[in-house]
Amino acid sequence: MSTTTTIRKGALEASIDSQGAQLMSLKLSGNEYLWQGDEKFWPRRAPILFPIVGCLRNNFAKSAAGEVHLGRHGLARNYEHRIVEKTEDSVTFELESTPETMSAFPYAFRLNMTYTVDGERMLQRFTVTNTGDEIMPFTLGGHPAFNVPAPDANGESFDDYELRFTRPWTAVSPAIDADGLCDFDRPFTLFEDADTLSLSHELFDKYLTLTFQDVPGRTVTLLGTKSGHGVELDFDDFPYLGVWSAPGAPFVAIEPWRGVATCHDESDIFEEKRGMESLDLGEKVSYEFSVSPF
Repeated sequence: MSTTTTIRKGALEASIDSQGAQLMSLKLSGNEYLWQGDEKFWPRRAPILFPIVGCLRNNFAKSAAGEVHLGRHGLARNYEHRIVEKTEDSVTFELESTPETMSAFPYAFRLNMTYTVDGERMLQRFTVTNTGDEIMPFTLGGHPAFNVPAPDANGESFDDYELRFTRPWTAVSPAIDADGLCDFDRPFTLFEDADTLSLSHELFDKYLTLTFQDVPGRTVTLLGTKSGHGVELDFDDFPYLGVWSAPGAPFVAIEPWRGVATCHDESDIFEEKRGMESLDLGEKVSYEFSVSPF
C-alpha cells in the first residue's frame, strides 16, 4: 500500500506518494501550487518519466539487450518506490528493476528520487545506477503540473498567465502528432525575439504539447500577470522543456526533459533516439531541477 511523506522547511511544504515517487502537493504558506488531479481533465499530478520521455512508436523499440515494450513516459511512475532516507526537509525513494520491469525494459537499474525543500524552493533529483552487466540506454524527465490560476490569484483566468524567460529569444517547437510522436520536419515558431509567451487553451488545442530547446538560462517562470503569483523552474541539467495542458483544464504542466518522444525521422532502435544516453556497468548519474513557488 502506498504512503505519503511530507517534508517541510520554513513556509514550504511538499508531500510525495511512494506510488511512483510522485509529488502530490507543494504548498507555500499553506497555499497549494500543485495541480491536485481530476479524472475529468488529468488524474496525475507530477509523474516521473523513466526510462523514456513521451511515447515510443507503437510502444516498441529494439535494443542491444532485446525488445523494449513501454507505454507513454515509461514504467517508473507505475510502481511502488521504497523510502531509503528521510529527514525533516528531505526524502529519498528507490526503485530497483525486477523480472517484471525487465520484461518491458531489459536492463537492470536502480532509480533514486530525492525531494528536498529549503524554505523557498523544492529540489527534485533523479539518480540512476546501472546495476546490470551491459551498457544501459535511458532518458528521463519530470512532469509537475501547477494550478492556474495560482493560489491567492482572485479574479485571474487561464488567459492571464504567461511563460516568462530570462531574455528575448526565438522559440521553435517540433509538431506533435495524434500518437504523441515528434515531427522535427514540421517545426512551428511560437514567438520571435520575445521573452514571454501568453497562454491560452486555444494554444494547447492547436499544438497539443510545446517542446522547447535551448531555453535561455534553462529557467522559466509561469506567471499570473494580475496577481504576480506563479512558479519558477530552474533546470540546468535538462536540454528540453515540455509545456502542456489538457483541454479546458485549470493547470499547466512544465516538464524538464532530457529526451523527447520518438521522432518521425528516427528508426525504432532504442539507443539511437534523441536524448538517449548510455550508462556503463556500475556507473551512476544524477540530474536535478528546482521549483520555486511565489
